[in-house]
Amino acid sequence: MNETFLSRRKILQSASSGFGYLAFSGLAQASLSQRPPLHQARAKRVIFLCMSGGPAQLDTFDYKPQTGKKPHPGSIYPFHQHGDSGLWISELMPETAKHADKLCLLNGMHADTGIHAQSFLQLHTGDRLRERPSLGAWVSYGLGTENQNLPGFVSLNTSRPSIYSSAFLPSIYSGTPIGANGEEMSKATIANVTSSHFSNDLKRKQLDFVQVMNRNHLSQRQDDQKLEGVIQSMELGFRMQMTAPDLLDLSTESPATLERYRVGAQKGPVGTCRVSDFGRQCLLARRFVEAGVRFVEVNHGSWDQHKNHRRDLEANCAATDAPIAALLEDLEQRGLLEDTLVVWGGEFGRPGLTPGDGKDETGHNANGFTFWMAGGGVKGGFAYGKTNETGARAVEGKVHFRDLHATIFDLMGLPANDLKYRHEGREHRLTGPEGGRVVREIYA
Repeated sequence: MNETFLSRRKILQSASSGFGYLAFSGLAQASLSQRPPLHQARAKRVIFLCMSGGPAQLDTFDYKPQTGKKPHPGSIYPFHQHGDSGLWISELMPETAKHADKLCLLNGMHADTGIHAQSFLQLHTGDRLRERPSLGAWVSYGLGTENQNLPGFVSLNTSRPSIYSSAFLPSIYSGTPIGANGEEMSKATIANVTSSHFSNDLKRKQLDFVQVMNRNHLSQRQDDQKLEGVIQSMELGFRMQMTAPDLLDLSTESPATLERYRVGAQKGPVGTCRVSDFGRQCLLARRFVEAGVRFVEVNHGSWDQHKNHRRDLEANCAATDAPIAALLEDLEQRGLLEDTLVVWGGEFGRPGLTPGDGKDETGHNANGFTFWMAGGGVKGGFAYGKTNETGARAVEGKVHFRDLHATIFDLMGLPANDLKYRHEGREHRLTGPEGGRVVREIYA
């Protein structure tokens, strides 16, 4: 097989650019083509709603009423039971609460550290300190994409390359950032994909010429996966010009849809919290998964509320509540929620405020916090795990980031701890040396 593969490369070196593209196009697409799951999959795609900074679980989805004569840190906002399931959800999330029977709360989450950068990196890559492939890159590596004109992994509104990097995996599996580096989502584009200076035919000829040189370079460096990944990424970049601009254009959406998602209406919380059009992100996420993108990450920050807790928490919830509800509603109505796994959460949680203590500030709490999932084969209207009465630590149904990763893999038909990649003489996996536990208790 290797001799045939190399001889094909040698042929392409001397072939005309048009013929070279036709032959190499099939080769490049094969590496990102849709691949079947290794066992029965409940979910085909993931939308990760990443709440950067650490949402306060006691004031959103982990109800801790005050009991006894001595008040303890607990929920400072009223909670109500919702849906047939009677899930307790804060009054700060009224629109999301309408979908309570779709939500699977993970109230026993815990992580290794309360340091933002380290825990955020571990949430995305499984490692607190070193650059490693992100969750989305691993999923793209394992399953490819359903649309050959789009990447397998898209990351919306992020300025941290480490969380969408493929690291030592071939670069074709990296996330494509959109609306990065604080750019307003209303003006978001995919960097370097489109150009008004050349026609598509001329751009194709230009890329063919460059790719002949690239392939000649590659033929002299056998098994150079980084170089081959760059070549494949250039081909994908060209194909994206045909599809991506239309996906980013929301002018085809009805005014009613834009209103439900609150597109353009959000100004963002005041203080240190970064402004982002979260509604536009959620609507784009729906459009991307409809088009066949395997993993979409949507980012909202910052939930890092050390001071002015009430003010900033209320603003963050107001900015994200309606768009999340619209996303869940649309996925269900379009028949996508059943095999689309929606995941909500941040790098850790926060300890509760003590009522009447005169303070309005919180710290970090990695010992117990909440994530939730919806769709993708998990139980709806279900709460799994719990923290102690003050919400300080997880005490039942504990789920570590490794377990979360393993469960997402398993739901998508990937081996929870056996999806590996050899790098620098040893095999690596997302769930690390310890491995993760698949939380089957939450399966529908």
